[in-house]
Amino acid sequence: MKKKANYLALILIPVILILGLTLLYSQLKTQVAPQKETNVQETTQQQVVKTVITTTYGEIELELWPELAPITVDNFVKLARDGFYKDTYFHRVIPDFMIQGGCPNTKDDNRGNDGQGGPGYKFEDETYANGEEIKGAIKDDPTAKIVWEELIVPHMQTHRTPDPVINDIVKSCQDAQGFEPLYSKTVEEIAKAAGHEGGVYRKIVKARVLYGNIAMANSGPNTNGSQFFIVTKKGGTPWLDGKHTVFGKVTRGMDVVHTIEMLPRDNADNPNIGNQAFITDVSFPK
Repeated sequence: MKKKANYLALILIPVILILGLTLLYSQLKTQVAPQKETNVQETTQQQVVKTVITTTYGEIELELWPELAPITVDNFVKLARDGFYKDTYFHRVIPDFMIQGGCPNTKDDNRGNDGQGGPGYKFEDETYANGEEIKGAIKDDPTAKIVWEELIVPHMQTHRTPDPVINDIVKSCQDAQGFEPLYSKTVEEIAKAAGHEGGVYRKIVKARVLYGNIAMANSGPNTNGSQFFIVTKKGGTPWLDGKHTVFGKVTRGMDVVHTIEMLPRDNADNPNIGNQAFITDVSFPK
């Protein structure tokens, strides 16, 4: 009777439980020990797109990686060829971190809206590739976390009346404040209950956010638009790995990038009026 009562309650108040699910996920996520990045793919690409960003401080040459991030590269190339980036400037510069540009709002006189603009649409991240397929019994928290993210959360978000098996798992994890209730299950059992077709895989970061790399700026998962940043921190930014789509690297002109990085700026890290680094052209030499 207790399970039935929980199930009926879930049907009656789905919004409340989805909020609870989100809170629980944020709690559980911090409990999972970070895994060593032993399977990061090489960023060397057989196919590259050469581009030059011309700024008022000099040229930045890059190679873009369409094999690694085809959607992102296509988007950047299209916007550039349409003149979207012309007359914008790098609106966020932070020494020993990065320079960020690509916001159309920098073309107007309102500095308060710099960094808030985009092309009018958003597109998905291209940060991970499928690694090893997960099968059988769930035996550890990292595996349970993947099952939670890939099967349970999407099912709960898209079903007003969730499957009873999924409902019971969520309730048990809420009570336990951990992933341990998943240990008595198999990936196949949960996938069937969630209506998931296809395999469940461990994720491999396609490319890390390293020094000299260009990556998409965003406001959360799958919110890419037009803004991008170039990393100036010599050791890279490992805390951003997997959170931002890397789609190329600087091949010449890091001296220009470092000059822009050090421009005098206000409290919002926006270069002061009169010394901004404007983009005057983005070209694609053959």
